[in-house]
Amino acid sequence: MNDALVASPTTFAAWTQAKRARVESVLDRALPPGEGATARLADAMRYATLGGGKRMRALLAYAAGEFAGATDDAVDAAAAAVEMIHAYSLVHDDLPSMDDDTMRRGRPTCHVAFGEATALLAGDALQSQAFAVLARAPIRDASAACALLATASGLDGMAGGQAIDLEATGQALDEAALERMHRMKTGALIRAAVRLGAAAGRPLDDRARAALDDYAAAAGLAFQVVDDILDVEGSTATLGKTAGKDAAQGKPTYVSLLGLAGARAKAKRLQAAAHAALAPWGDAGARLVAIADDIVGRTH
Repeated sequence: MNDALVASPTTFAAWTQAKRARVESVLDRALPPGEGATARLADAMRYATLGGGKRMRALLAYAAGEFAGATDDAVDAAAAAVEMIHAYSLVHDDLPSMDDDTMRRGRPTCHVAFGEATALLAGDALQSQAFAVLARAPIRDASAACALLATASGLDGMAGGQAIDLEATGQALDEAALERMHRMKTGALIRAAVRLGAAAGRPLDDRARAALDDYAAAAGLAFQVVDDILDVEGSTATLGKTAGKDAAQGKPTYVSLLGLAGARAKAKRLQAAAHAALAPWGDAGARLVAIADDIVGRTH
């Protein structure tokens, strides 16, 4: 694979645009149509998933697939599955019983648009649909892929991290505890996206798999650090969601712990770690490296 041109911002922008359009099309086909007795539920699922978002997890899956020589066709199911899990988590995260937010991606949250009960069911159904899509994926071991995604989204991953986050509201966490929470809440699904994308390609040796894990750990934590920074510096209009929620709710963040300058410095260190993890692979890892740069440089 010749990815020498990945370093070009124009080329990378074109690649991300193409992959976002691709996964949007895959999701559109994978989600149920709004028909019959369950039309309102299907509409809520589609509302929560389609038409917006950074698609960072899907991009990571496609880039990791390229690293392992996979075709886009082979990665599609993994990219769609991680985006459905992410969408379900946002629907539940926005509910009044959780973060109680009314705006997501620049429009009313799912429970505002469809009611709390339908939003809750939409999240449940999106989670189920993710595993149905992944179970049918044209990859070597779909059952292992489903187990990987289940672990990343369950007690030892995203859901467990969210539980820790809720319990930590109003409390001070040290850096180790904060990192553990975010490696579960945000980082686990990002690592799963990378692993699932790579699993769609040729078998990788232990060294390459470890490098991808190190990369994903750094990029996933960087994503959260930047989120914490943007919650302080960004506006509601720019972010597409309510700014300043973390401080208002008394949530521990990298900004509250390290200050803005310290949080920015940590993001840069994590960016450097992501680069270092894939440096031995040169052009093969360039797409993933560019995503790490995009994570740290993003404004929304």
